[in-house]
Amino acid sequence: MKFTKYTHACVRLDDGGRTLVIDPGAFSELDEALDGADAVLITHEHVDHLDLNRVLSAAEQNPHLRVWAPQSLADSFAPLQERFAVAAVGENFEAAGFAVQTFGGQHAVIHSSIPVISNVGYLIDDHLYHPGDSFAVPTVPVQTLLVPIHAPWSKVSEVIDFVIAVRAPQAFQVHDGLLNELGLGVVEGHVTRIGAEHGSSYRHLAPRETLTL
Repeated sequence: MKFTKYTHACVRLDDGGRTLVIDPGAFSELDEALDGADAVLITHEHVDHLDLNRVLSAAEQNPHLRVWAPQSLADSFAPLQERFAVAAVGENFEAAGFAVQTFGGQHAVIHSSIPVISNVGYLIDDHLYHPGDSFAVPTVPVQTLLVPIHAPWSKVSEVIDFVIAVRAPQAFQVHDGLLNELGLGVVEGHVTRIGAEHGSSYRHLAPRETLTL
C-alpha cells in the first residue's frame, strides 16, 4: 500500500481503490489528505489531530466517507448519523477494506491539572501503527511504527523507550510540527542510534513524502 505522511500527525494510506486517512488535524494539508478518502480514523479530539469542520465538509462532499473516533466525539459527528462509528479499545473492524485493531485508550498526561481524555491507537492491516498522543504499546507485532517524536506531554527518553518497546523493523515520525530543524536533529539522532541497537530502523519523512509499505 502507498503511505503518505503529511505535516504533523496526519497520514494517508492508499491501496488500489481504497483510501484511509488517520488524524486529519489543523496543522496538516487537509485538502490533499482528504481528497477522495473512503474512511477517516481519529485518535482523539485535539485540533492538531482533528479539524472537525474540514472533516464534516469532506463528508458532505463525499457521501461514501465514513468516520471512526472515540466515544467522546460522538456528539460532534452527529450530522453524519450512520456514517460515524465509535472506536473503542480492544476492537477489530474494517474501514474502507483495511483491517483495523485498536489499542491504548488514554491520552498521555500533559499535566496533573489538565483532564485526561480518550485516545485510541490504530494498527492497520497488521502492519502500520499510529498511536495518536500516547505511548501505548500494541500486544501484537508491528512492522511500521509512527513515532510521536515530540509533544508537550513527552520527553526524549519516553520516545526512545516507546521505539524500543514496539521494536518495529521500520519507524517514521509523526507529531513533529512543533519542532524546528535543530530540535528534530537532536531528538531524531537519539532515536535513530538507539532504535537501531534494538532492531528498529528510523527515518525522517518530509511533509507529503510518499512511500510503499
